[in-house]
Amino acid sequence: MNRWIVAITVMLPTLIEIIDTSVVNVSLDHIRGSLSAGIDEATWAITAYLVSNAIIIPITGWLSRLFGRKNYLIASIVMFTVSSFLCGSAWSLRSLIFFRIIQGIGGGALQPLSQSILLEVFPPAQHGMAMAIFGIGIMFGPVVGPLLGGWITDNWSWRWIFYINVPIGIVSVLLTMFVIYDPPYMKRIKMKIDYWGLMLLAIGLGSLQFVLDKGQREDWFSSPVIVTFTIITVVSLVLFVIQELFSKNPVINLRLFRDRTFTTGNILMFFAFFNLFGSIVLLPIYLQTLMGYTSFLAGLVLGPGGIATMIALPIAGRLVTKLNPKRILIFGILISGLASYMMSFFTLQTDFWSTVWPRVVLGVGMGFLFIPLTTLTLSHIQKEKMTEATAMYNLLRNIGGSVGVAFVTTMLSRRAQFHQSRLVEHLSPFDSAYQIAQNKISVILNYMGINNLPPEALIYRELLRQANMMAFNDTFYLLAILMVFILPMLFLMKASKEVKSISVH
Repeated sequence: MNRWIVAITVMLPTLIEIIDTSVVNVSLDHIRGSLSAGIDEATWAITAYLVSNAIIIPITGWLSRLFGRKNYLIASIVMFTVSSFLCGSAWSLRSLIFFRIIQGIGGGALQPLSQSILLEVFPPAQHGMAMAIFGIGIMFGPVVGPLLGGWITDNWSWRWIFYINVPIGIVSVLLTMFVIYDPPYMKRIKMKIDYWGLMLLAIGLGSLQFVLDKGQREDWFSSPVIVTFTIITVVSLVLFVIQELFSKNPVINLRLFRDRTFTTGNILMFFAFFNLFGSIVLLPIYLQTLMGYTSFLAGLVLGPGGIATMIALPIAGRLVTKLNPKRILIFGILISGLASYMMSFFTLQTDFWSTVWPRVVLGVGMGFLFIPLTTLTLSHIQKEKMTEATAMYNLLRNIGGSVGVAFVTTMLSRRAQFHQSRLVEHLSPFDSAYQIAQNKISVILNYMGINNLPPEALIYRELLRQANMMAFNDTFYLLAILMVFILPMLFLMKASKEVKSISVH
């Protein structure tokens, strides 16, 4: 079977699943109004999907062995497609949340399964190109999702962000039935089910996702709810690790982490997506809250970065076969760090193109980071264990993104409070600059005939804008520092003999 047809077959459902992780965000207000729900209640439509998705991803390898990989892939696409239709038909918020949970369960397996199939179908010499195909999907999704969701919601209805998945899902099922075949080691096998491992993993990852999603809103550990779920997370995951190490049929093969290169690669991917998602979340907030951009204009700033990534990925895929992957990876990390550093110089007067270029630089950096990192990380893994390895790799990538979002939103809030308290110290009647500003504003207001607005209110509003701007600068700078700090970890990674021979030739 032509490997390019296989690539299209596995990437089609994967792409719509990735888009669905972000497409609901921009439609949330419409969903809330349509289903008569509050803002906090409506966000459960997002959280429910993320939690169920996070639980399924790491056990994808185990489920593939239990049901057979092709059978499980078809079942996942069918579940995702049917639940998408049900989400669009939801009659209440509770029904929507329930169907989103099912959708997350169906969609969770699609990323690791598609990645493992691509690595099997393409020979080692073309693994870089295979990961470029996969990378285009996972990088393109978070960019196109908000734009597509916003356009569909404004022109049709929020329900169509789910209905649009149905025809694509049907085509994906038919293609999978005729194109995908299981190798002997991925056929269905009989084995005992590790119920304790499944239960502990579901509780641990579900609680972790809840903490990351709700932490900032609940003011983290000042909230008894967050403290409780954090304790549940730690206890469940510690017990899960103990259970899996002594189980004869573990849900997750933790022994994969004995491979130093695989472990290091997972950590590097965690921080790479920590930076990517942190930046992607910060940029629209900065543009919309401080610069007055509309949602569509903010999306236009993000768009060129996604295009840059799609251009960089196939180039990196070819270079990996000719150069030492470590050199390309160092370049990718440095460029990504440079992009965050450039963003730390944004001001309240930054123009449109000055915000676009750092995002383009980040897109290029991520393209040159993802391909060599994935190639190095998975180069030591045997084909029989590839689905388990890609499942863990995708899990840590997604958790990295979630932690990155939680980190930047928290830092933004904390640094804004810090700068606000420092700047307020200068708002004194005895400060000469304050007196001059107050007099100038009074003259302008009198000239405009506005007598009911005190100058102090305008000065304080500007102070808040300046404090928030400095908070954005600080947070972008921290992201840049974190990217540079992970560079020494590259020395712990080793390329397999196949990758070395490919890069030499």
